[in-house]
Amino acid sequence: MSEALRHLRRADPVMAQLIRRAGPYAPRPERGVGPYEALVQAVAHQQLTGKVAQTILGRFYAIYGGDCCPDAARLVDTPDAMLRGCGFSRAKSAALKDIAAKTLDGTIPPRRALARMKDEAIIERLVEARGVGRWTVEMFLMFTLGRPDVLPVDDYGVQNGFRIAYGKRKLPKPKALAKFGERWAPYRTTASWYLWRAVDLDRESRGKAA
Repeated sequence: MSEALRHLRRADPVMAQLIRRAGPYAPRPERGVGPYEALVQAVAHQQLTGKVAQTILGRFYAIYGGDCCPDAARLVDTPDAMLRGCGFSRAKSAALKDIAAKTLDGTIPPRRALARMKDEAIIERLVEARGVGRWTVEMFLMFTLGRPDVLPVDDYGVQNGFRIAYGKRKLPKPKALAKFGERWAPYRTTASWYLWRAVDLDRESRGKAA
């Protein structure tokens, strides 16, 4: 068992129960994916199902003759009409081009530079890009950079998982959740995963009961 799981089991009996039910979890960071690519994909997925977002991204990549993000300079030079033709809204088209422009001017640093920065510094830096909020950067920290101590307190799934796991009637307020989650540090990323799983486990149990 990893140190993260041992710590969570010792620190919180409810989390210990979740770990027993859901099984072990080990983070697997996305290797080779930089902030530019990750943020472009994140913006594409905003407010869309995964299937629809992937279809739009496929059309987007095809503009440049490949199956991955174009160079930032090429995206900046792409006419808005071409991006709209892929299925991006006007706001998303502007966000994508701003992410590319801020990558070129260094506002969005390369992954190697981010590796030397603290989580909050990365959040402050990346939210300067249009269409990129704190939640988006938190997902980037968790799943691309593999940062171990991120708790996205504004995430509905995390809030709902907490409500279910701890038998609450209402969703927790972000500040209250952050305070409670201090006991999970320095492994709040793993704790977040288990809160998401609490929602899945509840849905599965309801399905079996129906």
